[in-house]
Amino acid sequence: MSLGVIFFIFGIIYKYDIITNLVFAIGIIVANVPEGLLATVTVSLALTAQRMAGKMVLVKNLESVETLGSTSCICSDKTGTLTQNRMTVSHMYYNRKTVDAGINVQQHERNQAKEKPDEKMVLGYDHTADDFLTIVKTIVLGTSTFFSYTPSDDEIKQLHARMQKIPVADLENVTLSDEVTKDCKARLIAAEKKMLYIHRHCLGDASETGLVQFGQAVNDLDETRAKFPVHSYKDGDKDVECLIKFSSDIKFNLFIRDMNTADTEGNNLDDNLCVFMKGAPERILSRCSRILVGGEEIEFTDDLRQEVNEANSKFGSYGERVLAFARYRLPNDKYKKGQYKFDVKNWKSWGADPKKHLEDYANVEGSFPMHDLCLIGVVSLNDPPRLQVDLSVNKCRAAGIKVIMVTGD
Repeated sequence: MSLGVIFFIFGIIYKYDIITNLVFAIGIIVANVPEGLLATVTVSLALTAQRMAGKMVLVKNLESVETLGSTSCICSDKTGTLTQNRMTVSHMYYNRKTVDAGINVQQHERNQAKEKPDEKMVLGYDHTADDFLTIVKTIVLGTSTFFSYTPSDDEIKQLHARMQKIPVADLENVTLSDEVTKDCKARLIAAEKKMLYIHRHCLGDASETGLVQFGQAVNDLDETRAKFPVHSYKDGDKDVECLIKFSSDIKFNLFIRDMNTADTEGNNLDDNLCVFMKGAPERILSRCSRILVGGEEIEFTDDLRQEVNEANSKFGSYGERVLAFARYRLPNDKYKKGQYKFDVKNWKSWGADPKKHLEDYANVEGSFPMHDLCLIGVVSLNDPPRLQVDLSVNKCRAAGIKVIMVTGD
Protein backbone atom coordinates (compact mmCIF):
# COMPACT_ATOMS: atom_id res chain seq x y z
CA MET A 1 0.00 0.00 0.00
CA SER A 2 2.87 2.39 0.82
CA LEU A 3 4.33 1.73 -2.65
CA GLY A 4 1.04 2.78 -4.27
CA VAL A 5 0.97 5.99 -2.21
CA ILE A 6 4.55 6.81 -3.28
CA PHE A 7 3.68 6.41 -6.99
CA PHE A 8 0.55 8.52 -6.46
CA ILE A 9 2.68 11.36 -4.97
CA PHE A 10 5.19 11.17 -7.86
CA GLY A 11 2.27 11.33 -10.30
CA ILE A 12 1.02 14.54 -8.65
CA ILE A 13 4.55 16.01 -8.83
CA TYR A 14 4.83 15.24 -12.55
CA LYS A 15 1.32 16.68 -13.09
CA TYR A 16 -0.42 13.52 -14.34
CA ASP A 17 -4.23 13.52 -14.53
CA ILE A 18 -5.51 12.78 -10.99
CA ILE A 19 -7.93 10.03 -12.13
CA THR A 20 -5.23 8.32 -14.17
CA ASN A 21 -2.81 8.71 -11.30
CA LEU A 22 -5.32 7.19 -8.80
CA VAL A 23 -6.08 4.19 -11.03
CA PHE A 24 -2.34 3.60 -11.46
CA ALA A 25 -1.76 3.73 -7.68
CA ILE A 26 -4.61 1.26 -7.05
CA GLY A 27 -3.15 -1.04 -9.70
CA ILE A 28 0.22 -0.96 -7.93
CA ILE A 29 -1.40 -1.84 -4.57
CA VAL A 30 -3.43 -4.73 -6.04
CA ALA A 31 -0.42 -6.07 -7.95
CA ASN A 32 1.55 -6.34 -4.71
CA VAL A 33 -1.08 -8.60 -3.06
CA PRO A 34 -0.30 -12.28 -3.75
CA GLU A 35 -3.04 -14.04 -5.69
CA GLY A 36 -2.74 -17.10 -3.47
CA LEU A 37 -3.13 -15.19 -0.18
CA LEU A 38 -6.83 -15.99 0.22
CA ALA A 39 -6.26 -19.66 -0.48
CA THR A 40 -3.26 -19.71 1.87
CA VAL A 41 -5.23 -18.18 4.76
CA THR A 42 -8.15 -20.56 4.18
CA VAL A 43 -5.88 -23.63 4.13
CA SER A 44 -4.07 -22.40 7.25
CA LEU A 45 -7.34 -21.98 9.16
CA ALA A 46 -8.60 -25.37 7.91
CA LEU A 47 -5.44 -27.14 9.09
CA THR A 48 -5.76 -25.47 12.49
CA ALA A 49 -9.41 -26.58 12.71
CA GLN A 50 -8.32 -30.14 11.84
CA ARG A 51 -5.71 -30.11 14.61
CA MET A 52 -8.33 -28.88 17.07
CA ALA A 53 -10.72 -31.62 15.96
CA GLY A 54 -8.04 -34.13 16.94
CA LYS A 55 -8.26 -32.66 20.44
CA MET A 56 -12.06 -33.11 20.54
CA VAL A 57 -12.81 -29.44 19.75
CA LEU A 58 -15.47 -28.87 17.10
CA VAL A 59 -15.02 -25.77 14.91
CA LYS A 60 -18.18 -24.67 13.14
CA ASN A 61 -16.83 -21.54 11.39
CA LEU A 62 -13.23 -21.11 10.21
CA GLU A 63 -13.34 -17.46 11.23
CA SER A 64 -13.69 -18.53 14.86
CA VAL A 65 -10.21 -20.11 14.70
CA GLU A 66 -8.72 -16.69 14.03
CA THR A 67 -10.84 -15.22 16.84
CA LEU A 68 -9.64 -17.90 19.24
CA GLY A 69 -6.07 -16.84 18.62
CA SER A 70 -6.84 -13.34 19.91
CA THR A 71 -8.87 -14.47 22.96
CA SER A 72 -8.04 -12.61 26.15
CA CYS A 73 -10.81 -13.84 28.46
CA ILE A 74 -12.85 -17.08 28.72
CA CYS A 75 -16.11 -17.16 30.72
CA SER A 76 -16.97 -20.77 31.53
CA ASP A 77 -20.00 -22.39 33.14
CA LYS A 78 -19.18 -24.43 36.23
CA THR A 79 -21.64 -27.33 36.50
CA GLY A 80 -20.95 -29.94 33.84
CA THR A 81 -18.16 -27.90 32.22
CA LEU A 82 -15.48 -27.45 34.85
CA THR A 83 -17.09 -30.12 37.03
CA GLN A 84 -18.44 -33.62 36.34
CA ASN A 85 -22.08 -32.71 37.12
CA ARG A 86 -22.16 -35.59 39.60
CA MET A 87 -23.36 -34.12 42.86
CA THR A 88 -22.53 -36.28 45.89
CA VAL A 89 -23.30 -35.69 49.56
CA SER A 90 -20.20 -34.47 51.37
CA HIS A 91 -21.14 -33.14 54.83
CA MET A 92 -24.15 -32.99 57.14
CA TYR A 93 -25.21 -30.90 60.10
CA TYR A 94 -27.95 -32.31 62.34
CA ASN A 95 -28.61 -32.71 66.07
CA ARG A 96 -26.04 -29.94 66.71
CA LYS A 97 -23.15 -31.84 65.15
CA THR A 98 -21.27 -31.81 61.85
CA VAL A 99 -20.35 -35.12 60.22
CA ASP A 100 -18.36 -36.19 57.16
CA ALA A 101 -20.83 -37.94 54.85
CA GLY A 102 -18.48 -38.45 51.89
CA ILE A 103 -18.93 -42.24 52.13
CA ASN A 104 -22.43 -43.66 52.07
CA VAL A 105 -23.64 -46.81 53.79
CA GLN A 106 -23.58 -48.95 50.64
CA GLN A 107 -19.96 -48.08 49.88
CA HIS A 108 -19.01 -48.90 53.47
CA GLU A 109 -20.83 -52.24 53.45
CA ARG A 110 -19.28 -53.34 50.14
CA ASN A 111 -15.85 -52.32 51.39
CA GLN A 112 -16.32 -54.36 54.58
CA ALA A 113 -17.36 -57.38 52.49
CA LYS A 114 -13.97 -57.43 50.76
CA GLU A 115 -11.26 -59.84 51.84
CA LYS A 116 -8.99 -56.89 52.59
CA PRO A 117 -11.15 -53.83 53.33
CA ASP A 118 -9.76 -50.36 52.78
CA GLU A 119 -9.08 -49.04 56.26
CA LYS A 120 -9.44 -45.44 55.07
CA MET A 121 -13.05 -45.99 54.03
CA VAL A 122 -14.72 -45.29 57.38
CA LEU A 123 -18.17 -43.87 58.03
CA GLY A 124 -18.12 -40.46 59.67
CA TYR A 125 -21.54 -41.02 61.27
CA ASP A 126 -23.62 -43.69 63.02
CA HIS A 127 -25.98 -44.94 60.32
CA THR A 128 -28.21 -46.65 62.90
CA ALA A 129 -28.76 -43.59 65.12
CA ASP A 130 -32.25 -42.11 65.26
CA ASP A 131 -31.08 -38.57 64.48
CA PHE A 132 -29.31 -39.75 61.33
CA LEU A 133 -32.29 -41.86 60.24
CA THR A 134 -34.57 -38.85 60.74
CA ILE A 135 -32.61 -36.53 58.45
CA VAL A 136 -32.27 -39.24 55.78
CA LYS A 137 -36.02 -39.85 55.94
CA THR A 138 -36.57 -36.10 55.55
CA ILE A 139 -34.25 -36.07 52.54
CA VAL A 140 -36.17 -38.89 50.85
CA LEU A 141 -39.58 -37.35 51.56
CA GLY A 142 -38.44 -33.84 50.65
CA THR A 143 -37.29 -34.78 47.15
CA SER A 144 -38.93 -36.14 44.00
CA THR A 145 -35.97 -37.43 41.93
CA PHE A 146 -35.98 -41.19 41.33
CA PHE A 147 -33.81 -43.87 39.74
CA SER A 148 -34.53 -44.33 36.05
CA TYR A 149 -32.45 -45.84 33.27
CA THR A 150 -33.41 -46.37 29.63
CA PRO A 151 -30.56 -47.78 27.50
CA SER A 152 -29.85 -45.85 24.30
CA ASP A 153 -29.66 -47.47 20.87
CA ASP A 154 -25.88 -47.04 20.86
CA GLU A 155 -25.54 -48.83 24.21
CA ILE A 156 -27.72 -51.67 22.96
CA LYS A 157 -25.61 -52.03 19.81
CA GLN A 158 -22.37 -51.92 21.81
CA LEU A 159 -23.59 -54.72 24.08
CA HIS A 160 -24.80 -56.82 21.13
CA ALA A 161 -21.46 -56.32 19.38
CA ARG A 162 -19.57 -57.53 22.47
CA MET A 163 -21.84 -60.54 22.79
CA GLN A 164 -21.36 -61.42 19.11
CA LYS A 165 -17.63 -60.53 19.24
CA ILE A 166 -17.88 -58.21 16.25
CA PRO A 167 -16.83 -54.55 15.75
CA VAL A 168 -19.47 -52.00 16.69
CA ALA A 169 -18.89 -50.31 13.32
CA ASP A 170 -20.48 -53.34 11.62
CA LEU A 171 -23.80 -52.44 13.27
CA GLU A 172 -23.74 -48.75 12.40
CA ASN A 173 -26.51 -48.88 9.79
CA VAL A 174 -28.11 -52.09 11.00
CA THR A 175 -31.53 -52.24 12.67
CA LEU A 176 -31.57 -54.91 15.37
CA SER A 177 -34.59 -57.16 15.73
CA ASP A 178 -37.12 -56.46 18.48
CA GLU A 179 -36.13 -59.67 20.25
CA VAL A 180 -32.43 -58.77 20.32
CA THR A 181 -33.19 -55.20 21.38
CA LYS A 182 -35.45 -56.36 24.18
CA ASP A 183 -32.88 -58.88 25.44
CA CYS A 184 -29.99 -56.39 25.40
CA LYS A 185 -32.11 -53.72 27.07
CA ALA A 186 -33.08 -56.10 29.87
CA ARG A 187 -29.43 -57.07 30.39
CA LEU A 188 -28.31 -53.44 30.57
CA ILE A 189 -31.07 -52.49 33.03
CA ALA A 190 -30.23 -55.47 35.24
CA ALA A 191 -26.53 -54.57 35.20
CA GLU A 192 -27.30 -50.92 36.02
CA LYS A 193 -29.29 -51.94 39.10
CA LYS A 194 -26.25 -53.79 40.47
CA MET A 195 -24.08 -50.69 40.31
CA LEU A 196 -23.33 -48.53 43.33
CA TYR A 197 -26.14 -46.07 43.94
CA ILE A 198 -23.77 -43.14 43.33
CA HIS A 199 -23.21 -44.42 39.78
CA ARG A 200 -26.84 -45.18 38.89
CA HIS A 201 -28.89 -43.01 36.56
CA CYS A 202 -31.54 -40.72 38.03
CA LEU A 203 -34.32 -38.65 36.56
CA GLY A 204 -34.59 -35.24 38.16
CA ASP A 205 -32.58 -32.35 39.51
CA ALA A 206 -28.77 -32.80 39.73
CA SER A 207 -28.66 -31.77 43.40
CA GLU A 208 -31.49 -34.14 44.29
CA THR A 209 -29.67 -36.90 42.42
CA GLY A 210 -26.82 -36.74 44.93
CA LEU A 211 -29.29 -36.71 47.81
CA VAL A 212 -31.36 -39.71 46.71
CA GLN A 213 -28.25 -41.71 45.83
CA PHE A 214 -27.10 -41.18 49.41
CA GLY A 215 -30.51 -41.81 50.95
CA GLN A 216 -31.26 -44.97 48.97
CA ALA A 217 -28.60 -46.85 50.94
CA VAL A 218 -30.59 -46.20 54.13
CA ASN A 219 -34.24 -45.82 53.06
CA ASP A 220 -35.51 -47.32 49.82
CA LEU A 221 -36.97 -44.45 47.80
CA ASP A 222 -39.95 -46.27 46.32
CA GLU A 223 -40.94 -47.99 49.56
CA THR A 224 -40.58 -44.89 51.73
CA ARG A 225 -42.43 -42.57 49.36
CA ALA A 226 -45.17 -45.16 48.84
CA LYS A 227 -45.56 -45.50 52.60
CA PHE A 228 -45.74 -41.72 53.06
CA PRO A 229 -47.36 -40.48 49.81
CA VAL A 230 -47.96 -36.89 48.79
CA HIS A 231 -51.38 -35.89 50.10
CA SER A 232 -54.03 -35.10 47.49
CA TYR A 233 -57.68 -34.14 47.56
CA LYS A 234 -60.59 -33.80 45.16
CA ASP A 235 -61.46 -30.36 43.83
CA GLY A 236 -64.45 -31.01 41.63
CA ASP A 237 -63.29 -33.51 39.03
CA LYS A 238 -59.60 -32.78 39.59
CA ASP A 239 -57.09 -34.41 41.94
CA VAL A 240 -54.95 -31.72 43.56
CA GLU A 241 -51.50 -32.83 44.72
CA CYS A 242 -50.28 -30.88 47.73
CA LEU A 243 -46.81 -29.84 46.64
CA ILE A 244 -44.87 -26.81 45.44
CA LYS A 245 -42.26 -27.52 42.79
CA PHE A 246 -38.77 -26.06 42.97
CA SER A 247 -37.94 -23.01 40.88
CA SER A 248 -34.97 -20.66 40.67
CA ASP A 249 -37.27 -17.86 41.83
CA ILE A 250 -38.33 -19.31 45.19
CA LYS A 251 -35.30 -21.63 45.65
CA PHE A 252 -37.20 -24.30 47.59
CA ASN A 253 -39.76 -27.04 47.13
CA LEU A 254 -42.46 -28.34 49.44
CA PHE A 255 -44.41 -31.56 49.94
CA ILE A 256 -47.35 -32.32 52.21
CA ARG A 257 -47.26 -36.03 52.94
CA ASP A 258 -49.59 -38.47 54.71
CA MET A 259 -47.58 -40.02 57.54
CA ASN A 260 -50.04 -42.88 58.12
CA THR A 261 -52.41 -43.80 55.31
CA ALA A 262 -54.06 -46.47 57.46
CA ASP A 263 -55.19 -43.85 59.99
CA THR A 264 -57.80 -41.67 58.25
CA GLU A 265 -58.38 -39.55 61.36
CA GLY A 266 -54.77 -38.71 62.19
CA ASN A 267 -55.51 -38.11 65.87
CA ASN A 268 -51.85 -38.69 66.72
CA LEU A 269 -49.59 -35.86 65.54
CA ASP A 270 -47.18 -38.36 64.00
CA ASP A 271 -50.01 -40.05 62.06
CA ASN A 272 -51.47 -36.94 60.44
CA LEU A 273 -50.12 -34.84 57.58
CA CYS A 274 -46.64 -33.32 57.58
CA VAL A 275 -45.06 -30.48 55.58
CA PHE A 276 -41.54 -31.12 54.23
CA MET A 277 -39.50 -28.25 52.81
CA LYS A 278 -36.10 -28.33 51.11
CA GLY A 279 -34.14 -25.44 49.69
CA ALA A 280 -31.36 -22.89 49.94
CA PRO A 281 -30.43 -22.17 53.59
CA GLU A 282 -31.15 -18.45 53.23
CA ARG A 283 -34.72 -19.33 52.22
CA ILE A 284 -35.33 -22.09 54.79
CA LEU A 285 -33.60 -20.92 57.98
CA SER A 286 -35.56 -17.67 58.07
CA ARG A 287 -38.77 -19.72 58.05
CA CYS A 288 -37.77 -21.86 61.05
CA SER A 289 -38.56 -21.09 64.69
CA ARG A 290 -37.70 -24.54 66.04
CA ILE A 291 -34.92 -27.07 65.56
CA LEU A 292 -34.79 -30.82 66.12
CA VAL A 293 -32.29 -31.73 68.87
CA GLY A 294 -32.22 -35.13 70.58
CA GLY A 295 -35.51 -36.09 68.96
CA GLU A 296 -37.27 -33.05 70.46
CA GLU A 297 -38.39 -29.88 68.72
CA ILE A 298 -36.90 -27.01 70.73
CA GLU A 299 -36.80 -23.23 70.23
CA PHE A 300 -34.44 -22.07 67.48
CA THR A 301 -32.55 -19.57 69.65
CA ASP A 302 -30.02 -17.02 68.41
CA ASP A 303 -27.16 -19.21 69.66
CA LEU A 304 -28.47 -22.25 67.78
CA ARG A 305 -29.09 -20.12 64.68
CA GLN A 306 -25.50 -18.87 64.85
CA GLU A 307 -24.31 -22.47 65.14
CA VAL A 308 -26.22 -23.48 62.00
CA ASN A 309 -25.00 -20.41 60.09
CA GLU A 310 -21.40 -21.27 60.97
CA ALA A 311 -21.90 -24.80 59.62
CA ASN A 312 -23.48 -23.35 56.48
CA SER A 313 -20.57 -20.93 55.98
CA LYS A 314 -18.06 -23.71 56.60
CA PHE A 315 -19.62 -25.95 53.96
CA GLY A 316 -19.80 -23.04 51.54
CA SER A 317 -16.09 -22.31 52.05
CA TYR A 318 -15.39 -25.82 50.75
CA GLY A 319 -17.04 -24.86 47.46
CA GLU A 320 -20.02 -27.10 48.20
CA ARG A 321 -23.71 -26.57 47.48
CA VAL A 322 -25.71 -26.38 50.71
CA LEU A 323 -29.35 -27.33 51.23
CA ALA A 324 -31.50 -27.08 54.36
CA PHE A 325 -34.36 -29.39 55.37
CA ALA A 326 -37.34 -28.56 57.57
CA ARG A 327 -40.75 -29.95 58.50
CA TYR A 328 -44.02 -29.04 60.19
CA ARG A 329 -46.29 -31.72 61.65
CA LEU A 330 -49.86 -30.60 61.03
CA PRO A 331 -52.42 -30.96 63.86
CA ASN A 332 -55.64 -32.72 62.88
CA ASP A 333 -57.93 -30.23 64.62
CA LYS A 334 -57.55 -27.93 61.60
CA TYR A 335 -55.78 -29.91 58.88
CA LYS A 336 -57.97 -32.99 58.66
CA LYS A 337 -57.26 -35.62 56.06
CA GLY A 338 -59.73 -35.60 53.19
CA GLN A 339 -61.43 -32.42 54.45
CA TYR A 340 -58.95 -29.55 54.41
CA LYS A 341 -58.19 -28.11 50.99
CA PHE A 342 -54.61 -26.86 50.80
CA ASP A 343 -54.25 -23.88 48.48
CA VAL A 344 -50.95 -24.79 46.78
CA LYS A 345 -51.82 -22.60 43.79
CA ASN A 346 -52.12 -19.18 45.46
CA TRP A 347 -49.66 -19.68 48.30
CA LYS A 348 -47.52 -16.69 47.22
CA SER A 349 -50.26 -14.28 48.29
CA TRP A 350 -49.73 -15.21 51.94
CA GLY A 351 -46.63 -17.41 52.22
CA ALA A 352 -43.97 -15.85 50.01
CA ASP A 353 -42.59 -13.34 52.53
CA PRO A 354 -39.92 -15.18 54.61
CA LYS A 355 -40.26 -12.65 57.46
CA LYS A 356 -43.86 -13.58 58.25
CA HIS A 357 -45.08 -15.93 60.95
CA LEU A 358 -47.75 -18.62 60.83
CA GLU A 359 -50.15 -16.52 62.89
CA ASP A 360 -50.09 -13.80 60.22
CA TYR A 361 -52.07 -15.92 57.78
CA ALA A 362 -53.51 -18.72 59.94
CA ASN A 363 -57.06 -17.55 59.19
CA VAL A 364 -56.59 -17.40 55.43
CA GLU A 365 -58.68 -20.09 53.74
CA GLY A 366 -56.54 -22.87 52.28
CA SER A 367 -53.35 -21.66 53.96
CA PHE A 368 -50.90 -24.04 55.57
CA PRO A 369 -47.68 -23.60 57.58
CA MET A 370 -44.78 -22.22 55.55
CA HIS A 371 -43.25 -20.45 58.57
CA ASP A 372 -42.39 -21.44 62.14
CA LEU A 373 -41.04 -24.70 60.74
CA CYS A 374 -38.72 -27.12 62.54
CA LEU A 375 -35.21 -27.34 61.09
CA ILE A 376 -34.06 -30.95 60.72
CA GLY A 377 -30.59 -30.35 59.34
CA VAL A 378 -28.30 -29.00 56.65
CA VAL A 379 -26.63 -31.06 53.90
CA SER A 380 -23.80 -30.06 51.56
CA LEU A 381 -23.01 -31.59 48.19
CA ASN A 382 -19.78 -31.62 46.26
CA ASP A 383 -19.46 -31.67 42.47
CA PRO A 384 -16.00 -33.13 41.67
CA PRO A 385 -13.94 -31.21 39.09
CA ARG A 386 -13.28 -32.81 35.71
CA LEU A 387 -9.98 -34.60 35.26
CA GLN A 388 -7.10 -32.26 34.28
CA VAL A 389 -9.36 -29.19 34.35
CA ASP A 390 -6.74 -27.51 36.55
CA LEU A 391 -4.11 -28.08 33.86
CA SER A 392 -6.36 -26.51 31.24
CA VAL A 393 -6.93 -23.44 33.39
CA ASN A 394 -3.18 -23.11 34.05
CA LYS A 395 -2.46 -23.34 30.29
CA CYS A 396 -4.91 -20.54 29.64
CA ARG A 397 -3.32 -18.38 32.30
CA ALA A 398 0.17 -19.12 30.94
CA ALA A 399 -1.07 -17.94 27.52
CA GLY A 400 -2.28 -14.68 29.06
CA ILE A 401 -5.96 -15.65 28.96
CA LYS A 402 -8.09 -14.74 31.96
CA VAL A 403 -10.51 -17.51 33.06
CA ILE A 404 -13.78 -16.54 34.77
CA MET A 405 -16.19 -19.11 36.25
CA VAL A 406 -19.88 -18.30 35.83
CA THR A 407 -22.18 -20.17 38.22
CA GLY A 408 -25.59 -19.81 39.83
CA ASP A 409 -24.54 -21.28 43.18
